[in-house]
Amino acid sequence: MSTYRAPLRDMQFVLHELAGLADIAKLPGFEDTPDVVDAILEEASTFASEVLDPINRTGDVEGCTYRDGNVTTPAGFKEAYHQFAKAGWIGLPVSPEHGGQGLPQLLLGPTLEMWNGANVGFANGPLLNQGAIEAIELCGSDAQKHTYIPKLVSGEWCGTMCLTEPQAGSDLAAVRTKAVPDGDHYKISGQKIYITFGEHDMAPNIIHLVLARLPDAPEGTKGISLFIVPKILVNADGSLGERNDVFCAGIEHKLGINGNPTCTLNYGEKGGAIGYLVGEPNRGLEYMFIMMNAARFSTGVQGLAIADRAYQSALAYAKERLQSREVAGKSRAAAPIIKHPDVRRMLMSMKSQIEAMRALSYVAAASLDLAAKHPDAAVRKQHKAFIELMIPVVKGWCSETATELCSTAVQVFGGMGYIEETGIAQQYRDVKIVSIYEGTTGIQALDLVGRKLIRDMGTTATAVIKQMKKSAAGLDESNADVAAIKSQLTSAIDLLAEASQFIGMNAMSDLNRAFSCSVPYLKLWGVVAGGWQMARAAQISAAKIAAGDADPFYAAKLITARFYADHVLSQSLWLHHEIVRGSASVMALREDQFDLDRQLLVTA
Repeated sequence: MSTYRAPLRDMQFVLHELAGLADIAKLPGFEDTPDVVDAILEEASTFASEVLDPINRTGDVEGCTYRDGNVTTPAGFKEAYHQFAKAGWIGLPVSPEHGGQGLPQLLLGPTLEMWNGANVGFANGPLLNQGAIEAIELCGSDAQKHTYIPKLVSGEWCGTMCLTEPQAGSDLAAVRTKAVPDGDHYKISGQKIYITFGEHDMAPNIIHLVLARLPDAPEGTKGISLFIVPKILVNADGSLGERNDVFCAGIEHKLGINGNPTCTLNYGEKGGAIGYLVGEPNRGLEYMFIMMNAARFSTGVQGLAIADRAYQSALAYAKERLQSREVAGKSRAAAPIIKHPDVRRMLMSMKSQIEAMRALSYVAAASLDLAAKHPDAAVRKQHKAFIELMIPVVKGWCSETATELCSTAVQVFGGMGYIEETGIAQQYRDVKIVSIYEGTTGIQALDLVGRKLIRDMGTTATAVIKQMKKSAAGLDESNADVAAIKSQLTSAIDLLAEASQFIGMNAMSDLNRAFSCSVPYLKLWGVVAGGWQMARAAQISAAKIAAGDADPFYAAKLITARFYADHVLSQSLWLHHEIVRGSASVMALREDQFDLDRQLLVTA
């Protein structure tokens, strides 16, 4: 069973050459970032491999245990969390004003990837702290910021995001949890399900951010407010007081991420949990989207991370597993399976798409910083639009691609991949959740088409497509590989533009037809945007090689980018066909026709 090793060289390349770390360092407060980034990567890599990786497999096997409302995490998780918090990793992007390190969001790309690659079951816990911190920082009162943020940053307390209810699922308009005014606070009552780290033993207090309805709230999503509901009430001096009326009723028995407790929480069984309104009434969903967007980006990175871990395992196995003789060799001795062409194809498919996902994710993370801190309002607006377009793509495309790649990794192992002891089955089980939670791929696709394409009449999509075309036009054709990549990328961008226009036009008359192939459309965006970043990487690598740089990394990057163009960018043709030619047939079958083949034909 292989251990996790962070891909530091590729991370450095993407940060510096594609995501523009030098430009991020020009933003206010980030001037010292280039001086510390390598040390941060090295320290995070060491923590991931030496602290988190050793409890990844044991956490999966042992899982979490529930007894009488209490949840115990697997052996080693509590200690690892304390080390994680003490090292300051939770406060990496948080303002120094609240006890954080004030570093760019861009650094969340590699650090989140390392935590999740080493141990995705553990990583979700600290991740939720960052989302809670951001929501309170942007929307909370000064008193709430003072009371909760420093404790969340230090890791002394943990945070959650409590949205889902049994009858609501992804339809947050159906939320029924109640919030009744009671003096300077509210009494919260209701039930939330699928709450990640909703109860555990890693910290003495958990700060729940809960969606609920006020008595006079309007129906639907416009009537939802956001509340802070601590597990343990906080005294005026900041010390912990009495237990609040929120209790865990059980944990889910899941397909994967077994080290992560997924809880059912009951609020108000003993008269009402005390909660505190965040911001203004009836704007809770708007505020919660601050956490959701951060979580959706992070979930995309989770997919990338698990896929990379699976790739590392498959690569190590392919190098050591002897099976049959080399296809083109003369020796009759058994050869490592990495020498077999189809195994090589599978490994290249994994490697190329992982590098494309990494590049797109980190580039998107850089836009988070530029949208927040660039001194020019027009530039901030441009990057805000870009990141809003890319969030569903990063989340949806990376999670779906990661699921496919983990399946490919199992295939590299062959029969041994189906055996739990090899460890690769855990990656296959763990990865499936990333295309489901924080909004399924279908929901991401609806967001992309409905909110990001149709709502602004394609303005942002058109601007990004123009940016892609400019990059493609600037590719140097003197290198044969770059020339081939340019040809594939140019065709793929044209197909994306045509598909975007088709969906936009059909939305005016037939929304079902516009939405029926929204997932293929999201995948098309991912494939092409990933190809865009791989083409940029190829251009840089070719220039380095031409200048005499003998670093084998650049030669490998160029070959990998060429493979992506030939094997992945080429998918844009059939995705385009599926969207433009196949959308009409999606809704053509009546509901009663789905089971006709199960009926007996009665003849006279």
